[in-house]
Amino acid sequence: MSLTHLDNQGHARMVDVTDKAVTFREAVAEARVRMRPATLALIQQGGHPKGDVFAVARIAGIQAAKKTHELIPLCHPLLLTGVKVELMAEGEDCVRIEARCKLAGQTGVEMEALTAASIAALTIYDMCKAVDKDMTIEQVRLLEKAGGKSGHYRRATEDTP
Repeated sequence: MSLTHLDNQGHARMVDVTDKAVTFREAVAEARVRMRPATLALIQQGGHPKGDVFAVARIAGIQAAKKTHELIPLCHPLLLTGVKVELMAEGEDCVRIEARCKLAGQTGVEMEALTAASIAALTIYDMCKAVDKDMTIEQVRLLEKAGGKSGHYRRATEDTP
């Protein structure tokens, strides 16, 4: 069995995971949204005119994880058994988003975790752009994955702020 997105003629296709064993799989990804300190203060004080920014971003991230296969070509539709999106202030000008996805299945959940973190970050941007157009979305990256044939991966600590 070849795990490639190319068929024998070189055409794109979904990887066939039929013969892969079902194992527990988990992935953790993060993203950061940098903003003006006043914007973060507005979010934290609950004074944002569009409501609870963190709550909306959390739900958006969870929904995005469940729909990753509709957004990323050739991703498998997965029956996720757990999705958790956490948002926390980091310093006076940053929101850190951590997304954790898990399942028992034949393929990993890295793309689902990365999608959840990305969409949560984009939701924060969307909700806050009227007050802070200079926000940036940074460091969308995989932090850890477990399960499957390739085993465990954890980003080196010196690469994590």
